[in-house]
Amino acid sequence: MSATETASSAAAGALAGWEVVIGLEVHCELATATKLFCGCRNAFGDEPNTNVCPVCLGLPGSLPVLNRQAVELAMRLGLALHCTVAPSTFARKNYFYPDMPKDYQISQYDQPINVDGWLELPSGTRAGIERAHLEEDTGKSTHVGGGGRITDAVHSLVDYNRAGVPLVEIVGRPDLRGAEDARAFVNELRAVLLAAGASDAKMEEGSMRVDANVSVRRVGDDVLGNRCEIKNLNSTRSLGRAIEYEARRQVDLLGSGERVVQETRHWDEADGRTHTMRSKEEAYDYRYFPEPDLVPLDPDDAWIEAARAALPPMPADRRAALIDVTGAGAESAAAVVDRGLDGLVVAALAAGGDAARLLTHAEHNLAGVASDALDPNRLADLSRMERDGALTATQAKTVLAEMVETGGAPAAIAESHGFEAMGADALVSVVDEVVATNPDAWASYRAGDAKVAGFFVGQVMKATKGQADGKAVTALLRAKADAEA
Repeated sequence: MSATETASSAAAGALAGWEVVIGLEVHCELATATKLFCGCRNAFGDEPNTNVCPVCLGLPGSLPVLNRQAVELAMRLGLALHCTVAPSTFARKNYFYPDMPKDYQISQYDQPINVDGWLELPSGTRAGIERAHLEEDTGKSTHVGGGGRITDAVHSLVDYNRAGVPLVEIVGRPDLRGAEDARAFVNELRAVLLAAGASDAKMEEGSMRVDANVSVRRVGDDVLGNRCEIKNLNSTRSLGRAIEYEARRQVDLLGSGERVVQETRHWDEADGRTHTMRSKEEAYDYRYFPEPDLVPLDPDDAWIEAARAALPPMPADRRAALIDVTGAGAESAAAVVDRGLDGLVVAALAAGGDAARLLTHAEHNLAGVASDALDPNRLADLSRMERDGALTATQAKTVLAEMVETGGAPAAIAESHGFEAMGADALVSVVDEVVATNPDAWASYRAGDAKVAGFFVGQVMKATKGQADGKAVTALLRAKADAEA
């Protein structure tokens, strides 16, 4: 590691005046039953080297046969990403690695199946998609001994079960401007993959892997700087940390009058740094040439439109629909859609529910609850009881939890708990009593210490056994303080 690299970690936050430019390349394994060019099982976790045949091992005389299901899933994903499905061809990408037994990878090069799309992030930002092409996966190497890398391994093991598994490589345009954008891109892409049924998108199992191309430039510059590619990031946490480190490293280099060398780097989670892996390859390094054993792929319009018609609404469409009918904010809508509860909220709203309270429950009180675990009509009843003052927010949360567990009606559950609306006069009396027994805290509150309000709300809740409405208590405290001013 260079002295500059060592120094860069101390330069956190030194990006003022610089802009980070990020383009992501994401490999996604397709959810097919068999591999891309043979009938071997596409399954994670089987005994090593049990799902192999002459085709996926590239033995002499074997010929690839294209998997129709893989093509269809690739088209579904491309259409979900607003790409154009185009006539495409396959090429051999010469790839001299031990986990690619035939020493080349069948991929798509100058004529990919999906081109020119975009992905809409929850923030409303649209990130361009240059292409989303089909290719086969490689095998998997395990380096035993040392630090787990081939450079210090005692020996290496190779599992060819993954060799030939169908992938789509999604190449994003350099439209992202920070680690948060990159994480949002990956999360949204994962949601699209799941909605389209194209992949299980399990980063922990390697079925979704991310490479990040990172460069920096002075704010206001139009020319892109030299980029470094960080390979095989398998979590959004690692992705964010790697981008932040790499951006700081490049700013340090340029700020010191050095230059950024275009190269491929790997992220070391243990020391929190990127390290040189190899000099960056260009396309000519792979010596692409047309795959002679596969004919051009040209899906007809009927097939493409059938794939489009089979797509359910994508997350961005669902967020927009939820905002339209409930008036939800963008962040709230994203959280509810991410939990898969937007359909339940819309149905409960149609049954006469209160939009604000439905959104609050979906966003904060129904984590891990399936949308079909609640009857939308009963959820609507609950939200109306809360809106009309028959239940406090705390009581409603208790009732909701029991509704999820038993499927019961909210009115019956509330009655069984003895929940009753607390009269305004009774609440004022409790507030007065709590204030009177805590004169010092009350003086602090009157002096402007807003944090003390939480103490008083808690004391009133305790005195009323949760029957008081927190918002009403806060309002009474404020009114009382104003009256004594």
